[in-house]
Order: sequence, then C-alpha cells, then structure tokens
Amino acid sequence: MAGEPQDDCLFCKIVAGHVPATIVRETDTTVAFRDINPQAPTHVLVIPKVHYENAAELAAGDPAVAADILREAQAVADEDKLESYRIVFNTGSGAGQTVWHAHAHVIGGRGLQWPPG
Repeated sequence: MAGEPQDDCLFCKIVAGHVPATIVRETDTTVAFRDINPQAPTHVLVIPKVHYENAAELAAGDPAVAADILREAQAVADEDKLESYRIVFNTGSGAGQTVWHAHAHVIGGRGLQWPPG
C-alpha cells in the first residue's frame, strides 16, 4: 500500500536502520545519504521516509513530502557548497529507475552536460 513501508524495499530498510548508509541529513519526513555508486563528487539521494514507488506517485499521494524532498535537496547542495547542481527523479525502468521507492538524486561538484545520459 502506498505510504506504508515495504519489506522488500532497499530504501525502506535504510529508513528503518536495517541497511547501513552514509546519511548526511535526516528530517521527520526525509533521509539523505551518499549514493554507493556516485556519478559526481556530490551524489546524494534524498528519499521520503514513506514509501511511494516513484516521484509521480509521491507528488499525487503526499505533495507536502514531495516538497520536503526538494527543500532537502537544496540543503544538501548548500552543505556541499555547490554553486550549480542537478536534481534528478528517475521514474520508470526506461528512465533508469532501479529502486522502486521515490528518490531524488542531487548531483554536482563537476561539469554536467546537457542532454544527460
């Protein structure tokens, strides 16, 4: 069920403290941690503590938490002193989503080309 922790979800396990992660920020509604396969000097994932499969589902189901993710992405960028950065939400396997728990990638600390990918 949307919003409820899922036993088979890696990010739900990180939220619960069952899987270790290098946590850089935590609020009542979000957790931010370093990506285990960073694509830039700063590559942090910001996730909601509630489980929604992707960004679209989160935005429809809990828009306040979706806004919290964006606020935390900015806080991560500020803490890492990023002058420019990218926030990426992959939605669906064709877009590169591999963990089915909504999350934002905060990527920066090097030049980023456009278009990505």
